[in-house]
Amino acid sequence: MRVGLDLLPDHLLAHHRGARVGLLCHSASIACDGRHAAEILAANSAWRLATFFGPEHGVAGLAQDLEGVSSTTDPATGLPSYSLYGDSFASLTPTTAMLRDIDLMVIDLQDIGARYYTYIWTTALCMKACSKAGKIVIVCDRPNPINGLTIEGPFPLPGYESFVGLYPLPVRHGMTIGEIARYCNWGHRLGAQLEVVPMDGWRREWYWDETGLPWRNPSPNMRSLTAALLYPGACLLEATNIAEGRGTNTPFEQCGAPWIDGDALADQLRELSLPGIAFASTEFTPTARKYAGQLCHGVRFTIADRATFRPYEFGLALLHVLATHHLVTRQPQRFRWRDPYGTPPDDGPYEFAVDLPAIDLLTGSSRPRAAIDRGAKLPEI
Repeated sequence: MRVGLDLLPDHLLAHHRGARVGLLCHSASIACDGRHAAEILAANSAWRLATFFGPEHGVAGLAQDLEGVSSTTDPATGLPSYSLYGDSFASLTPTTAMLRDIDLMVIDLQDIGARYYTYIWTTALCMKACSKAGKIVIVCDRPNPINGLTIEGPFPLPGYESFVGLYPLPVRHGMTIGEIARYCNWGHRLGAQLEVVPMDGWRREWYWDETGLPWRNPSPNMRSLTAALLYPGACLLEATNIAEGRGTNTPFEQCGAPWIDGDALADQLRELSLPGIAFASTEFTPTARKYAGQLCHGVRFTIADRATFRPYEFGLALLHVLATHHLVTRQPQRFRWRDPYGTPPDDGPYEFAVDLPAIDLLTGSSRPRAAIDRGAKLPEI
């Protein structure tokens, strides 16, 4: 198969000769022949690569989650490289000055199929800004790694819009980034001059390992298809004081804390008979973020059957067990939600939202949190 980036040069030659091009990209913006989008655009004199833009984690894809990135100059080309993930919500949108020297913006970002993953919302904000500035937007389509058919999880309710859900979309949305761009542009009247360069040969039922493409990390902690498939559920741990495996070799594939009894937690999760997933007790010592340098006890997740596995259901079940089963604790510490008024990075505002808990932003309402807090049974949640 071929991704949209592979077909981009022909599209530009047919429609945009002589254009000044801005490129929104990251480390996974790679064509099937192994070339980066920047290399492809710089190699042809039929247009001029003028400006780089970087999403969360930056153009190089090295910054950690929630870590602001500064605008700079690209060392290889000397071109300006504008960050679209700084220290405020306003920093997520390109300014008029950033767009001044381009005629069109090419967006080539690898999404992973979950509403929380911010590249789709950076795309939407760029479309909105380019619409106001009269600039064309070209989105290079890419596969949804966890397939383009399975849908799971709620839409955000009105009042819960954020950078992990700017517009109504299920948690596991089953769409490609090109489809989401069209949905946002037309369904929410962004008004962008949008062109989507399609893929060639992709099938909706495919997972990433069926595409024949090598896995390239789209962000520092998204290191495998397994992590991507777990992410719609395991990401909910970001809204808690439980480590989600950041600072280890297998983020989102395990969780824990110094005070958890991993054997008891694994037993309680097994009793739920959740489809398609198995649990085993584990220990790990994160090198960064929550409990850095401390031995954590917890569980490792193994996907036994991805056809039946429902990651969002698994994530809610995991939160329910952690919050309501006191046998998992070794010390007087307890499960708690991320405190929006606490100290970053493990507490404090989540994705620049200062007035709502992180869990409410991720689930799209206060209902799951309220149900867990009052000790509701899992089927109700």
